[in-house]
Amino acid sequence: MESLDNFENLSKSEFLANKKLLPKLRKLKGKVLDEAFSSAHVEKFKNIDCLQCANCCKTTSPIFIKTDIERLARVFKMKPSEFLDTYLHLDEDGDYVLNTSPCPFLNEDNTCLVYEDRPKACREYPHTNRKNMHGILNLTLQNSLVCPAVFEIFQDFQKDFRK
Repeated sequence: MESLDNFENLSKSEFLANKKLLPKLRKLKGKVLDEAFSSAHVEKFKNIDCLQCANCCKTTSPIFIKTDIERLARVFKMKPSEFLDTYLHLDEDGDYVLNTSPCPFLNEDNTCLVYEDRPKACREYPHTNRKNMHGILNLTLQNSLVCPAVFEIFQDFQKDFRK
């Protein structure tokens, strides 16, 4: 994989082209779109090792739901309120997110200190192998700026849906 600096520049330069792809993707039937993303996800992650990148952990915060907060508070032997006060804040959308980036649970070797107990959003990231992709196309486009695999999926789709 190219350096993250190169990826950042490339993903930003291709963002508008990727955005123009969304109307074409929205025209696809739900099952067809889900299958296209799922197949692309499987292909990309045959060659991309998240531990070589960890850009998601370095640059963005997952949304923490109540069960994530309770589970991680137990891991750190804290009360949920103490975990909240230490690590999280409410963002402009009213979601709990990390106070800092990179993620405070990201180790030097890009592994996760709380991997087995990580938030649901981290478990599911980059969300390209799930049902109802129609509902998260805008989020997926934003993720093309963070995750090289998502970026590559959009690049492939640009070729596939050029017509």
